[in-house]
Amino acid sequence: MKKLIWMALFFVLLFLVACGSEENADQAESEEELATLDVDFSVPETVDAEETIELKAIVTYGEENVIDADEVVFEIWEKGKEDDSWEVKSTNNEDGTYTAETSFDQDGVYEMYAHTTAKELHTMPKKEVTVGSGETSTEEESDHEATDQEEGHGHDHSHEATADGFSMHFAMPTGVEVARDVKLVTHLQMDEEAMEEASVRYELWLDGAEKHSWVDAEESNPGEYIATHQFDGKGTYHVVIHVENEDGLHEHEEHELEVK
Repeated sequence: MKKLIWMALFFVLLFLVACGSEENADQAESEEELATLDVDFSVPETVDAEETIELKAIVTYGEENVIDADEVVFEIWEKGKEDDSWEVKSTNNEDGTYTAETSFDQDGVYEMYAHTTAKELHTMPKKEVTVGSGETSTEEESDHEATDQEEGHGHDHSHEATADGFSMHFAMPTGVEVARDVKLVTHLQMDEEAMEEASVRYELWLDGAEKHSWVDAEESNPGEYIATHQFDGKGTYHVVIHVENEDGLHEHEEHELEVK
């Protein structure tokens, strides 16, 4: 009889331990699901031309400082000239901060992303820096010309609207060759957060050709949309990225790509 009682107690204890372990595992899994990849990206708002400044990204995942991010790269371009961007690699300070230094040769307004990949997630907060007066010499000349034209015959300006808070970045591939697989990668954000569950399609055609190809992209990481394509011939191709979602968003952006 005593043996039966001890066996019963043993199985009850075993059951309670198992339940506790399962509950802890569920709680840990739940906390993991709630954690997000966040980047506190800080740069000065205004600087002088030729002045060296620090770009700093503090990367966290939930409550944890990320000391082993796969990549933190700062992409910089003069406003309106994103196709002429350049990249600055960061230094991992092994405390959750990633830093780099840069400077600007001339006055103007410059924009930049802190491309951050960690924990199989990608985010790319955006900042803007005004250098000197904020205007390049070319812009000043254009302003004078526009003023003269408006005083004489008037001037019509038109531009394509973009939804508030929406941003799109196409990672321009290089060294593209005929009949070789090339990855087409686009990152989407809404209010500086990865934009998920969007419908992204690439429309591609050779300059001067009538035939257009359409390729659907898949979301590989939150806000990251990738498609693979092979180009049939050499030349300059137009690449239009079409983005839609269930909220009625419809944006598109065009680029040119050289295939050799």
